[in-house]
Amino acid sequence: MTATAAGPTGPTTIIPRTRVLAWGLWDWGGAAFNAVVTTFVFTVYLTGKSFGGEAFVSAQLGWTLGVAGILVALLAPITGQRSDVSGRRKFWLAVNTYIVVVVTALMFFVEPSPSYLWLGLLLLAVGTVFFEFASVNYNAMLTSVSTRATIGKVSGFGWSMGYFGGIVLLLIVYFGLIHPAPDGDNGLAVRLSMLIAAAWLGLFALPVLIAVPEYTAPAASRREKVSFFGSYVRLGHDIARLWRTSRHTVYFLIASAVFRDGLTGVFTFGGILAAGTFGFSAGEVIIFAIAANVTAGVSTVVIGRLDDRIGPKPVIVGALVGLVICGLAVFFLHDAGQTAFWVFGLALCLFVGPAQSASRSFLARVIPAGREGEVFGLYATTGKAATFLAPTAFAIFVTIGGAQYWGILGIVLVLAVGLAVLIPVSAKQPELS
Repeated sequence: MTATAAGPTGPTTIIPRTRVLAWGLWDWGGAAFNAVVTTFVFTVYLTGKSFGGEAFVSAQLGWTLGVAGILVALLAPITGQRSDVSGRRKFWLAVNTYIVVVVTALMFFVEPSPSYLWLGLLLLAVGTVFFEFASVNYNAMLTSVSTRATIGKVSGFGWSMGYFGGIVLLLIVYFGLIHPAPDGDNGLAVRLSMLIAAAWLGLFALPVLIAVPEYTAPAASRREKVSFFGSYVRLGHDIARLWRTSRHTVYFLIASAVFRDGLTGVFTFGGILAAGTFGFSAGEVIIFAIAANVTAGVSTVVIGRLDDRIGPKPVIVGALVGLVICGLAVFFLHDAGQTAFWVFGLALCLFVGPAQSASRSFLARVIPAGREGEVFGLYATTGKAATFLAPTAFAIFVTIGGAQYWGILGIVLVLAVGLAVLIPVSAKQPELS
């Protein structure tokens, strides 16, 4: 990939394809935590009967992840800001990533017994916090491997690598360990999966650390170092200046927080709806999950190129409109059987990846050199601040309608609200200063 600039606003240079591939491989490796630890394997294992009553364990899991989310919301902008100032963005990506690697490997020691529940929850919380910190540094590096002409394509490439990496790793751990695992194996299949996931992330995190140069802030944008608590004072001043000078960036952070939670809800509750409302077996849910990741990955690559041609906002708006329409179709066709869910469920996945990727590229286009970590930290914070929306809306509509499929309307509502907040945001806004 031949490109100009060390970032969208940087000096002219050449960005080789190998550097872009190395950056994207971190997303491929990150699937180990996203898909195996927090979605399909470890959290399912942890909420099983071996660790206690379903309601009790599920509640503790919710509280644990809630506390982790609060810590991310409070600390992500500061850790991002300090990596910008120190000029050690890649260094902190390495530190945060390999803390996650170690924590994931330690999950091997969580045996299926109530006495190990709190160890499992603690490791999950710590891993979640540091994976989010690593993601802030990783997202901030997008401008080091792309230009204004390629940023959408590169962002889409990264997201798609995450989807495809998740597919490959799920196939390995599910068919290699979990699916044939006999009863009474003391959770060994899942525990060994955690070692594989740790090795997967550790291995595929190496290329970005080797091939992508460390960030160096331009002289004009360098800022003096301050204490940890002084960073909060600086953050307050920066947010106030951001509100004065680029208010639409603030609006976008708010809008993206809402619709990104809706996007998360599509995957979070998709499996639940497939099994509960449409009668999928456990094996069929896994097959659908793989198909969903393939669909999302391919569409993200293809539409990432459209992002560079027409801009990220039309991509996001189009994707959200498509999600609302397909979500309503799933709701109204809930009695039509599995075929309806296969068609419109996969159609939902068709739009999820492009919306996520274009959201990242939209923000990256307006961040000045030297403040990527800080602003992507705010991106993480606003996202965490809104994580209650989709689950709460899902629960409210299920309660109102008295059936699981009514929860679809809750997710659709969150997506529609995010779309409504996004529409007034100007796509051509001044760069931050």
